[in-house]
Amino acid sequence: MDFSFSPRVADWRGRISEFVAATVIPREQVAFAHGVDDELRRDLQAAAKLAGIFAPQASAELGGGGFTLVESAVLLEVAGYSLLGPLALGCHAPDEGNIHMLDVIATPAQRERYLRPLATGEVRSCFAMTEPAPGAGSDPAALRTAARQVDGGWVISGEKHLITGADGAAFAVVMAAGGGGSDGTSGATMFLVDADNPGWELKEHARTIDTTMPGGHCRILLNDVFVPDAAVLGEPGRGFAYAQVRLAPARLTHCMRWMGAAQRAHDIALDRAIGREVFGRALAEQGMAQAMIADNEIDLTAARVMLWHCCWEQEVGTPGTEASSRTKVFVSEAVNRVVDRAVQLTGGMGTTEELVIGRIFADIRAFRIYDGASEVHRMSIARHAVKRARSRQDG
Repeated sequence: MDFSFSPRVADWRGRISEFVAATVIPREQVAFAHGVDDELRRDLQAAAKLAGIFAPQASAELGGGGFTLVESAVLLEVAGYSLLGPLALGCHAPDEGNIHMLDVIATPAQRERYLRPLATGEVRSCFAMTEPAPGAGSDPAALRTAARQVDGGWVISGEKHLITGADGAAFAVVMAAGGGGSDGTSGATMFLVDADNPGWELKEHARTIDTTMPGGHCRILLNDVFVPDAAVLGEPGRGFAYAQVRLAPARLTHCMRWMGAAQRAHDIALDRAIGREVFGRALAEQGMAQAMIADNEIDLTAARVMLWHCCWEQEVGTPGTEASSRTKVFVSEAVNRVVDRAVQLTGGMGTTEELVIGRIFADIRAFRIYDGASEVHRMSIARHAVKRARSRQDG
């Protein structure tokens, strides 16, 4: 395997790194203190466009960099070196996942109305799937929000919560039960719902420990929301299949961004360990500190190689659900270990936003839950392994 970067990837990597250092990182402390809003997003994205590095993962047809998934793994990690970097480059969640999915599924009319403004950063979006218990969460089959077909379109009713970026989003991709089978009640269907639809009701924000995204995590009521037939994304009843178009790559792009944040935390901790003297010598020369530094180096390298390999498998057409599950579990837990050790190495200051590590620590914890909790992925991985073992026995 060739792990070298092409000249174009190397060029973009260097320019993104310089941009994050010179333009994005200086904005962090104000954003941490006052919140991340759309004014900050627009300012940073305008600067990224001026630098010619906006949306590296988006297709060239949409004005993006047109990089492959493996190449994006390199670039999005560098963007993630600041928690604001992905937002600045237009490769942040949930918009990045929605851009990819719409690029694959959307009709020509939907591309012009929804995808193109999203890919260029003119608007934000959200992905409305998660519901309050006993609705859909780790188990999408528990979906309770329902859609029924009526003359000229569909009516959607239900409740969603923890919908990232909902406040201020121009539209949502809504997952609702129904649309499939002879009677239209089986399966699930995806819909494009404008935020100004009269039945779309934005409720309170959840007070979560992660805060560096515009639009928060909101509860949404869908009060008999009417949408026309043109609002169906893909085919009715095939929503679960389309969700995989989004979720598998989105797991990997999450990994890319958080790899950058973990590397940042490790670098900050290393600088502190070199410069701080305790018990008569530098912290970096103390055995227990050296063990944490070494374990971080190992976790970062193993996670990076596993991620790159999984992206390569996706590109060459190897079925990627199991591979992306393995990668998501390992990377999410590895970066949590890295950041946790970075906090420990830097002591009390490691818990602060002033040193950035504290903010990374708070923001990164949820990664082990969203896009499939580690336990759910482990269950799926084990089932695949058992199935293979039984096939060998039977053969």
